[in-house]
Amino acid sequence: MKWPYSFHFLVLALAFHFSHAQSPYRFNLGKEAAFIGVGGTALVGGVLLKDNTTLFSPDELEGLDPAQINAFDRGAVFNTSRAAREASDYFLDGSHLLPLLLLAGRETRHDFGAIAFLWGETLLANGGLTLASKYAFRRPRPYVYNMNIHARQKQTVNAKTAFFSGHTSMTAANTFFAARVFSDYYPESKWKPVVWTAAATIPAITGYLRVRAGRHYPSDVIAGYAAGALAGYFIPHLHKRPGRKNNGMELYGSMNGALLRVEF
Repeated sequence: MKWPYSFHFLVLALAFHFSHAQSPYRFNLGKEAAFIGVGGTALVGGVLLKDNTTLFSPDELEGLDPAQINAFDRGAVFNTSRAAREASDYFLDGSHLLPLLLLAGRETRHDFGAIAFLWGETLLANGGLTLASKYAFRRPRPYVYNMNIHARQKQTVNAKTAFFSGHTSMTAANTFFAARVFSDYYPESKWKPVVWTAAATIPAITGYLRVRAGRHYPSDVIAGYAAGALAGYFIPHLHKRPGRKNNGMELYGSMNGALLRVEF
């Protein structure tokens, strides 16, 4: 997953800006602390696990056999498409631009501070879970089993990070987040079927490309798709305002000033 994790913290730090009173979302100090705490803890845990990950030894590489892989995933061992790998990078990088398209709408543009804060939480939660999973499971990538790949490429920490696919999970988090927010602000829009179709299709293509590139097994991208989609969908959903009553933490503002209202 090439997108730097520092970007996630940057979004989270800068996003806490203004939201107007008609926002479909509400914030609660305890809830936000929980989301940020879980995501941050997972991220730190992943970094610590990475630091304790050893490289494959020549003897370990010699003992790897594709027959050890389940039949559903085994075919990925022989995939080596560089074009698919590069294309998957484009899909990942491009997916980070999709939530920014919400700036085109009047309602979402005026409330983009709240949206960006939720986006930061989504990226942090998904990024932390992805990193922790990769270095907790330390599953060898498919190309590690490919005898046509030079051993030097297999003796890296990254060679043990197959499960689950970070490209797929992050792309799904971005697309499902954008679709969920769009639906919350424009529930009657005729574009909703198009938005949701794109949200579901883009990470699916990304996952397929990762398998074609020999970077992941099908089960890796399925798990990554599920994790990212759940984060992208449910973090905004769990912030939905249940009614007109305002409690918890509310942010109101305009160009002329801002008001932070907190109830405990």
